[in-house]
Amino acid sequence: MDYPVIKGASYVLAHTPDFIPFGSTQVFARKSNDQAYLSELKQHQRSFKEVVAYPANQCFVGNILPETLESIAAPWYENQIEGAERQGRFGEIMPQDEFFALLKHSDVFDLVKLTPEFITHANQRLSIHPLFNHIVLDNKCAMTAAEMHALVEEHIAEPLTLNGELIGCVKRAHDDDENLSAHIILENLSVKASGVLAALHLKKQGLDLSQVDYIIECSEEACGDINQRGGGNFAKAIGELVGCVNATGSDLRGFCAAPAHALIHAAALVKGGVFKNVMVVAGGAVAKLAMNGRDHIKKNVPVLEDCLAGFATIIGENDGINPILNTDIVGRHTIGTGSAPQAVMTSLISAPLKRAGRIITDVDKFATEMQNAEITKPAGAGNVPEANYKMIAALAVMEGQLERSELMNFVAKHGIPGYVLTQGHIPSGVPYLGHGREAIIHNDINNFMVVGKGSLFLGRMTNQFDGISILIEKNTGLSTAQAAEFDGLGFEKNEARKLVAEAMKDVAERLLEKAAQQ
Repeated sequence: MDYPVIKGASYVLAHTPDFIPFGSTQVFARKSNDQAYLSELKQHQRSFKEVVAYPANQCFVGNILPETLESIAAPWYENQIEGAERQGRFGEIMPQDEFFALLKHSDVFDLVKLTPEFITHANQRLSIHPLFNHIVLDNKCAMTAAEMHALVEEHIAEPLTLNGELIGCVKRAHDDDENLSAHIILENLSVKASGVLAALHLKKQGLDLSQVDYIIECSEEACGDINQRGGGNFAKAIGELVGCVNATGSDLRGFCAAPAHALIHAAALVKGGVFKNVMVVAGGAVAKLAMNGRDHIKKNVPVLEDCLAGFATIIGENDGINPILNTDIVGRHTIGTGSAPQAVMTSLISAPLKRAGRIITDVDKFATEMQNAEITKPAGAGNVPEANYKMIAALAVMEGQLERSELMNFVAKHGIPGYVLTQGHIPSGVPYLGHGREAIIHNDINNFMVVGKGSLFLGRMTNQFDGISILIEKNTGLSTAQAAEFDGLGFEKNEARKLVAEAMKDVAERLLEKAAQQ
């Protein structure tokens, strides 16, 4: 049976500086009345222009390659890209006022209230947005600022502020159920809105969302009420707004590793013939905004965790062009693996490759935990991606696949610089799907491995670690049966596959150009 393919991938950021007070670190600071920290935090926030010009963000939305980041002097926040655009090849960086409008558009229970003045402003902004120019917010959702202040003071609503001015609020959905409190509703609507934005950018790339027949949402928030906390369903809620009229779906949770799990679930559903096109989507995590704010302030670093991130991808039937998800090469951290670093890397990297008769150095790129080191280093977590690549290289040395003297060369050649916000689930392997897909189609690389890792112990139910991986590689243009026939005719190993893949290159490049124009 043919392997499924990656048809496209999108990435979005929503700059939400006025949501920073809702981040977990700031919530705890308010509870302890740490006004000094909260006041100083405001002095370290960036403007939208600075967020757009930040090299890591430009890489995330596809305007520059990961390799380009290596040529930009650190710290990147001091070496911004002049003339940077908010719209990218894979998505966009959305300003806060537009995101507030999208938040209201995502609200179907009239829980988001806006001032009449902001509704007028929001409709003007939406009218010039290529994805939302058909939307007009109704004045029926309007509320005066005075009424909103009263709701906020009574803890019935959370405020929406823009440049210090109250322009809206998010109301609770139940008087007593804390799972439907204003704060949780704000978090969940933010997931939905950023997921909608990511999904619509797949449509902008030329993908027909009406052809999606299953949706897997894999963010870190839980949608539900007191009787079924986390019952869902973000997947269908997002699909409803983006035109997935023929899809059903469900939510998948796995802490940071969830997107990698979701990819494999999607691939299995397509390969098994259950569904033809599966969309994997995730919205952003409000709780992670300025999560490392205290450490950034101490080191005089700007608040870099000031955006919600989202991504989406469509896994579909083999089209002979797009890169395949090789479901025969899947690594998994089993219950019996343990959490020692060597055991983890063996289970996720070398074991699945060995089963397929391959070695670690056969993999061109490893997409592991891709957190931006400019965020994690000041917080004492070091360069997370680089640490992963070093462990993979060390494993290759131990298994006799790499000379010890080549260890750092391996890191440079097979690694990808971290450029992703610490939004929990977002950094875990999937940010490279867009860049990696194009690199394979352009014959710059042959394959890459997505490695998702997670921390199950955070739920206080187990001390176990989590992880899963899958190899994504060049499409030969042949079905499994056809490949067997070529091999039977006496071609050298993989020769026929290479010939067909080369013949399909021009077709693939034309498709990419067409998608970029749209």
